[in-house]
Amino acid sequence: MRRVLTAATTALTLTTAGTMLAGTPGQAAPTAWGRPVVSAAPQPGAPGLGDSYFPDYGNGGYDVGHYDVRLRYEPATDRLTGTTTILATATQDLSTFNLDFLLDVESIRVNGWAATTSTAGTHEVVVTPARTVTKGQQLTIVVRYSGVPSEALVDGYTGWTRTDDGALAVNEPESAWWWFPSNDHPLDKATYDISVSVPTGVEVISNGVQPTPPLAEAGNRTRWSWRTTSPTATYLAFLAIGQYDIVTDTSPGGQPVINAYSTSLGARGPAARASIGRTAEILDWESGLFGPYPFEAQGGVAGPVDGIGFALETQTRPVYGPGFWDGGANTYVVAHENAHQWFGDSVSVAEWRNIWLNEGFASYAEWLWSEEQGEGTAQEIFDFAYAGYGANQGFWQVLPGDPGAGRIFHPAVYDRGAMTLHQLRLAVGDDAFFEILPAWTAEHRYGNGTIEQFQALAERISGLDLDDLFTAWLFTAGRPELATTARKAAPPTEPKSWDKIREAHNLMSH
Repeated sequence: MRRVLTAATTALTLTTAGTMLAGTPGQAAPTAWGRPVVSAAPQPGAPGLGDSYFPDYGNGGYDVGHYDVRLRYEPATDRLTGTTTILATATQDLSTFNLDFLLDVESIRVNGWAATTSTAGTHEVVVTPARTVTKGQQLTIVVRYSGVPSEALVDGYTGWTRTDDGALAVNEPESAWWWFPSNDHPLDKATYDISVSVPTGVEVISNGVQPTPPLAEAGNRTRWSWRTTSPTATYLAFLAIGQYDIVTDTSPGGQPVINAYSTSLGARGPAARASIGRTAEILDWESGLFGPYPFEAQGGVAGPVDGIGFALETQTRPVYGPGFWDGGANTYVVAHENAHQWFGDSVSVAEWRNIWLNEGFASYAEWLWSEEQGEGTAQEIFDFAYAGYGANQGFWQVLPGDPGAGRIFHPAVYDRGAMTLHQLRLAVGDDAFFEILPAWTAEHRYGNGTIEQFQALAERISGLDLDDLFTAWLFTAGRPELATTARKAAPPTEPKSWDKIREAHNLMSH
């Protein structure tokens, strides 16, 4: 789950990459049919990856393999200074390329040579290397920068949350802009080394594992380092800086478990621990449904009282706002966010219109967890949810399979999305359904997927034509009709789990 309605969505005209046939220096130009071949001039990398909802997110012309993000942060002033080294490969001959970033750039070097820069759009840094970049070339891009992230606004919005004791870099669909330059789209995943210097006594939590313990630095400072070796989308990299109690353990599958709890939670603290503390148990159960856990570490972060108002499936370690613990422990939000480790993190959307592949699946995981806990079957939850949304409500006018850029976190994506999966389960039967889920996560592990690909997989495994089902539940406005045998004569009884599921969804979606 997440909760951010995004910043700029202005479409940019994408530049088609040219291909340059370059001869070796000092040799004659290549020829074709006895005539010289004229090499195409290097072209600018596209200022976006062409996402139908957010066409200026991400950039064309290169593919990132690794980010090394080295920061210094001052909680008292919210001042961030940093050097990010990007290891990438050019996918075309480039005259310029873009980075998604908002802070003040002091310098950029490409393979050791100083580059010139300019800005474009709302979050684009245009980089002109000193030398032409050729297709297939390995790039080391070093960006030095500084700024106050909470003051970097796009349409009046910042994805960096400043708190009394630090900050949270947690957001979707965009987050990286405020703290490291990137190719900011789930299509370009990378591995990460993230290290942050803060005043001693302040904790820093991020993705993955700690390759080294916190190291003392001059000036009464400490440097915290984190590493994730699994491909990670940019919006799933995160920072939580402040006063935290960090608890470590080992999961049944052998991964390190690192949970962190803000010391500001007060009376909410026990409920947060009783919920996030069950992460390893919940992931062990989910692994039996969705396939092997895909990452090197697990855990969760209970954010501070003045932090975020939502939860986000930041990779290996979801971050939860304090509101989830207002009514006591809630394991349904933990089941939801950790289901995203498969549906959204390991298998990410190919473009943001496919958000149902994230939210519908994570929401249905809550229904399955309810069955596991004996607090209501998925059928009982379906019946109650379906009856609870009147046929004339606007809820049914939002299409989970194509909700629109401004509604990717609409309740229909979550609730009608989960209903869709339940209808799929009824149509294909439990044996096929619980074969489809791990097959999907295995076939697209560490990659991306589309709704159309998921439907094709479900049809292949079940042997059924599922077009009418997907069209009715994902792509048609209005409440789908149920078969006569599925209609209930009496109003359905509220499942025991419903209050906790609804409590979680009120903060997850809007």
